[in-house]
Amino acid sequence: MSPSDIHDRGYLLTEQSNPRSRQLDQLSSLELVDLFNQEDQHTLAAIAAARESLATAIDRIALALGQGGQLFYIGAGTSGRLGVLDAAECPPTFCTSPELVQGILAGGTTALVKSSEGLEDVAADGAAAMAERQVGPHDVVVGISAGGTTPYVHGALAAARQRGATTIFLACVPADQVPATVDVDIRLLVGPELLAGSTRLKAGTATKMALNILSTGAMVRLGKVYGNRMVDVAVTNQKLQDRALRILGDLTGLEREQAAKLLVQSGQRVKLALLMHWADLAADTADALLAQHQGDLRQALQVAAVSPPIL
Repeated sequence: MSPSDIHDRGYLLTEQSNPRSRQLDQLSSLELVDLFNQEDQHTLAAIAAARESLATAIDRIALALGQGGQLFYIGAGTSGRLGVLDAAECPPTFCTSPELVQGILAGGTTALVKSSEGLEDVAADGAAAMAERQVGPHDVVVGISAGGTTPYVHGALAAARQRGATTIFLACVPADQVPATVDVDIRLLVGPELLAGSTRLKAGTATKMALNILSTGAMVRLGKVYGNRMVDVAVTNQKLQDRALRILGDLTGLEREQAAKLLVQSGQRVKLALLMHWADLAADTADALLAQHQGDLRQALQVAAVSPPIL
């Protein structure tokens, strides 16, 4: 990117005026809602068009995490906040450590609730974030930039490449407008926003959808899901305990009281409880079997010569 590209972004798809919303300020509230609904259909089309790059990204992330690496999302403004949000949801959903998936936001935690958009212009800060976290060859760095030009993100990706990490770029502009030298290039082309340049709208929605797919897809590949159940759920409150008990009841046919006893015996670990029940194993034996198969319940069941229940 040249300096002129950085300062004159009018050519970017995300900055252009949407012809369908030229009379936005004259629409009724119902007309506003209808127009938003119509435009948001483009987010689904954008995700569908990026299906192959999203699938490749899932495989690269799962491979890295399976080898002991970490996943880092990095961005500024709305893009960065969405990365932080997705990272924060992984520990309760998949019982991962907070270090496994991390969101890095220009401006730090303060920028979560207070606009700090000026900080996105410093590429060196993005590079410094990679050095601070000691990003290495087993890690994956996903740079998120709706408009594609954020220096903070490009600085981070360049540094991550130099450090041997897998790099993924997630943007809502075509590659010919903002090229990127990365391992996986994901473009979510939702078109101009109803409010010109406000990428917290369609671009933000499509980005959130893509991050949902990446993190959930990678965790599925890592064996943290059985069927469509989050069997690695962290039982940290009443809602999640209820979900754990329902998973156990649904998959085993146990009454709630029996499921509760099994959950206690497993140390509040749903996946372990399932293996204990289906394979008729003590907790320590089942735990060792799961560890031998990197937590993959289906593989553990096959080794224990137990036919997985048909879901």
